[in-house]
Amino acid sequence: MPDLVVRAQRVWLDGVLRPAQVQVSGGVVTAVLPFDPPADGVLTLPDDEVLLPGLVDSHVHVNEPGRTAWEGFASATRAAAAGGVTTIVDMPLNSIPPTTTVEALAAKEAAAEGKLTVDVAFWGGAVPSNLGSLKALHDAGVRGFKSFLAPSGVDEFEYLPATLLEPALAEIASIGSVLIVHAEDPAHLHEAHGRSYDDFLASRPPVSEREAIAHVIDAMRTTGARAHILHVSAADSLDLVRAARAEGLPLTVETCPHYLTLRSEDVPAGATEFKCCPPIRDGANQDLLWDAVLDGTFDAIVSDHSPATVDVKSVGGGDFGLSWGGIAGLQLGFTVVWTQARRRGIPLEAIMPLFTTGPARVAGIAAGVIEVGAPAHLVAFAPDDERVVDVRTLEHKNPVSPYDGASVVGLARTVWLHGAPIVTDGAVSTPGTGRTILPEPVRA
Repeated sequence: MPDLVVRAQRVWLDGVLRPAQVQVSGGVVTAVLPFDPPADGVLTLPDDEVLLPGLVDSHVHVNEPGRTAWEGFASATRAAAAGGVTTIVDMPLNSIPPTTTVEALAAKEAAAEGKLTVDVAFWGGAVPSNLGSLKALHDAGVRGFKSFLAPSGVDEFEYLPATLLEPALAEIASIGSVLIVHAEDPAHLHEAHGRSYDDFLASRPPVSEREAIAHVIDAMRTTGARAHILHVSAADSLDLVRAARAEGLPLTVETCPHYLTLRSEDVPAGATEFKCCPPIRDGANQDLLWDAVLDGTFDAIVSDHSPATVDVKSVGGGDFGLSWGGIAGLQLGFTVVWTQARRRGIPLEAIMPLFTTGPARVAGIAAGVIEVGAPAHLVAFAPDDERVVDVRTLEHKNPVSPYDGASVVGLARTVWLHGAPIVTDGAVSTPGTGRTILPEPVRA
């Protein structure tokens, strides 16, 4: 007998929602069957729920060890689970030490032991001090390597100057990995201080993203390396991406929920919970980002969850130049994007790949699908469930979020990890059952 059988009128299978019955044994999907009449032991979802694969978020700053007061594996993975995310990939910063050595990766794995509510994989970092020795980290199981083309905001993670971009890509190509890039050109950035969001926005203009992405594409042509552009906020960079793909370059790109749902014209003075880098831009730009969601330009929508303590986010009394630049959005990412999509008349089916198979492919992870042999990560999602966000009830560690007080629709009512429930009635019910994912990386 299977361990779990779930049937629903709407199951996300092969790119469509259709009636089906999913059987699970030993933590994996063992059969996908027609929607037959109910039988003993079969869980039938109510008509207001859809059965989705567990979501994948390939851009999460867990910050442990070293800055665990900012977040940590226990709180981050609980937040992921509550948002329907069953697999995350941890960024190599802002932990101390950053994941730039095999020893630092081992420290992360040790720090995560016994704390995970969802499955966690790891990115490594490519910085000037570890170029020439990336293969050891690759062989230890990191999914790829992150670099900043501008200062990262933390001293222990050096940025990669333009002169080292091509050597880094050449080394990454030689080991069959991928470079994931924070693409802002420092030549076009300048400091901004004070409570004015417009001043902060002007300090990180779209041309900075465009020029940095152009540098990456040029280096890809020379080296043949695979690259991924992180958190694209400036829509006028996307023609470069489309042209590079038309050339056949192996370039992928992501954007984030905050760029698709928040607008610069709505950010109050001193509201540093909205600060991130690159910044949230205006509504006209947002419309173009949604066009790119719909035309297939984006491969993934991921949180870039980068929380900090209240004092770090509010330093200087709301000074955008001094406060930490990061959005806490892991638990709410899918919900807020779905809320915005519905307002725009966009169906759930249009965004599903960007939260599942897209980020899974970017990170080379077998997740984000319901099919025989896949991990039984499942979500009973209620797309019409309405609520108002109260930041104090969210699972991430510090009560700071630009979504506080927002009216949203969509709730992960039940979440199964490896076939066992971890969220019940919308609340985390079984923490601590997640796993680390450290196999030999899957090559494209």
